[in-house]
Amino acid sequence: MIFAVDIGNTNIVIGVFDKNEIIFNSRLATDYQKTTDEYAAIIMLLLKNSNIEPSNIRGVIISSVVPQLVYTFTKFSKKYLSRDALVVGPGLKTGVPIKLENPKEVGSDRIVNAAAVLKHYRYPAIIVDFGTATTFDVINEAGEYIGGVICPGVKLSATILHQKTAKLPEVEIEKCDRVIGSNTISSIKSGIFFGYLSLVDGIIEKIINEKFKNTDPCIIATGGLGSVFMGESKYLKRYDPNLTLNGLKVIYEKNA
Repeated sequence: MIFAVDIGNTNIVIGVFDKNEIIFNSRLATDYQKTTDEYAAIIMLLLKNSNIEPSNIRGVIISSVVPQLVYTFTKFSKKYLSRDALVVGPGLKTGVPIKLENPKEVGSDRIVNAAAVLKHYRYPAIIVDFGTATTFDVINEAGEYIGGVICPGVKLSATILHQKTAKLPEVEIEKCDRVIGSNTISSIKSGIFFGYLSLVDGIIEKIINEKFKNTDPCIIATGGLGSVFMGESKYLKRYDPNLTLNGLKVIYEKNA
């Protein structure tokens, strides 16, 4: 079994692979203050409740955009799983050629997603990840990562709207049936949903016009809120909630 951890700014996604199948996954809130033992108490209980024996885990791989938590989870791996974790970063083979001015600037989560697409999908490709930030990553016909776009995330925008206004409440992110809201809450929900729907489709369209006018790129959505926009977007037709975990498995196999 392989234990995979994707540490994001808002959530930590953990998964366990048995061969090529994900037999367990869970999402934890990212908490910079939690200690290794506090995270371990949660994770070990989740594994127990899923009938997963930690001694059967033969490898661990971690991707993180939160540097403070890398040590926390590498220590967890060593102390509780008796394994030295692989950490996605310089020196680890990813199989993703990065054609940027400074490849070290690219977040590990974006490279992990690209690794999954190169393994499991066709390319050229556009990856839309609905996380704390909404990111668009572009892979060309040669399978090279050539860059992308970073926008404030959907939930982040809703939270800031609430925090920076005196009377506007924070709302749930969900699909809306109509654009014109009949009250404050439905107006905010509409603005967020249709605003981001237009943003996503607009950016994808510009990427296609700029880079893929004569090709048909594979477009994959992932991330916690990606499913909200499926069925409404002109371009989002594939949603893979486990894209990052699958990418971690791909990178683990290249280095194990």
